[in-house]
Amino acid sequence: MPKRRLGDIVRIDLGDGFHAYARVLEEAIFAFYSIRSKEEVAAEEVIRERVVFQVPVMRHAVTRGRWKVIGNIPLEENLKSPRPRFMQDILSPENFSIYEKGAIRPATREECVGLEMEAIWEPTHVEDRLRDHFAGRENKWVRSLKMR
Repeated sequence: MPKRRLGDIVRIDLGDGFHAYARVLEEAIFAFYSIRSKEEVAAEEVIRERVVFQVPVMRHAVTRGRWKVIGNIPLEENLKSPRPRFMQDILSPENFSIYEKGAIRPATREECVGLEMEAIWEPTHVEDRLRDHFAGRENKWVRSLKMR
């Protein structure tokens, strides 16, 4: 069973012959690149692209072979500290926190604007998000995780 390792570059099948790429970061987070292709792209080329979003993903995306590891490149400085994510109390929606570097701290709504909600994504939901990103559509999973 394959393991995911820091710096692994993975190829993600999007259907219709297209695939996208991501990279394993700390804390189960993947950075997803702005590249969609029908051709194989070398890991060194992938990391030259822009990162469009970062989210934690269930381990089985890699360990069950759904996302294939195509290489491993040590992380650049800007990817060594994953982006902070926000949490919103479901029972008291006016209460917010920020999760960063393994710690949670209280936050204001304003501090959370523009951050991803803390959630561990299923690979299929990330694949939907990538297809929608490349098609220029709003994604239902992103919409469901918006600040209330």
